[in-house]
Amino acid sequence: MEGEVDKFVVVWIVVLACLLYSYTIGTLIPQGTTRLVALSMVTCLFLWLPLNLTTMHLGGLTSFFIAWLANFKLLLFAYGKGPLSSNPPIPLLRFVPMACLPIKAVHTPSTSSPESSTQVIKKKVKKISLFKILLFGTLLKVYDYNEYIHPKLRMSLYCFHIYFMLDIVLAMVAYVARTLVQMELEPQFDEPYLATSLQDFWGRRWNLMVTSILHPTIYDPVRSICIRLVSREWASLVAIFTSFLVSGLMHEFIFYNIGRLKPTGEVTCFFLLHGVLVSVEVAIKKATKGKLHFPPIVSRPLTLGCVLTTCFWLFFPPFLRFKPDVRGCQESVAFLEFVTNGRLISPANASCPYLL
Repeated sequence: MEGEVDKFVVVWIVVLACLLYSYTIGTLIPQGTTRLVALSMVTCLFLWLPLNLTTMHLGGLTSFFIAWLANFKLLLFAYGKGPLSSNPPIPLLRFVPMACLPIKAVHTPSTSSPESSTQVIKKKVKKISLFKILLFGTLLKVYDYNEYIHPKLRMSLYCFHIYFMLDIVLAMVAYVARTLVQMELEPQFDEPYLATSLQDFWGRRWNLMVTSILHPTIYDPVRSICIRLVSREWASLVAIFTSFLVSGLMHEFIFYNIGRLKPTGEVTCFFLLHGVLVSVEVAIKKATKGKLHFPPIVSRPLTLGCVLTTCFWLFFPPFLRFKPDVRGCQESVAFLEFVTNGRLISPANASCPYLL
């Protein structure tokens, strides 16, 4: 663990230096291909740096933050687009967290009313977050009885585990960023279990930061190119499919960085399958002019069932091969030992009570 912490610190020092360089490039070189070439060294480094970390938590989060989010934001920044570009330029203290963290500034109405809409939303989010933390804690306790839980039900629990963990971790990151740079931030999820269609799930409810990055970097350019060759409808479908393909490839990279196992392509196939399903869904909606739809009491279970079924088939098998429950627990115990006693131990040597 000691060597991993040292490497983690070094990696993020390099990341901060690269972002300072990128910010300087933005002030010296006009937007366009020349700026893109100047930033290409940073994007290559951001793909290589996470590979120096071997733990699931530090390596996985770093890979997501810099290899995916930061690189895609810098790609937009090269052409004067995205959250990093504004006129006048955003301050450096905001540029850095916005570049590498899953946060995005939102405009809030200026009002002194004690019960403004923004304050009401904050109260609602706090209540929901506390409820999710309680559910997440209960879920961890349920793992004590893994031997009595059917494998399919256990994988269903992993779906909610991933959702609760990401939502809680990203909420903590958002809170820290809000405190440091005094920005209001969008939530990263919008109750995905209430989705009424796959388009609703992927486009408006699940991991909104990734969706907002994929749309301008992949969907819009691909659609603009294809629209010169085919009709608008077909161009949109190709753009949707390409966005899911890129998402699948990035997930393969993050999975490799976490588990260091040879990619099997199952994760990419999962996203390609959903790209096809969403494309078909969009085509049917356009053909019927939105008249064909099911009531929420039917569409919500169907949507959630489709997501879970395909997760069981293609997403979870490669995820479970590197034993995330075992490694995650060992890393957590090693981290707690470091925080409480100041002792750095290897995660592999940490005894995990859930595994006894």
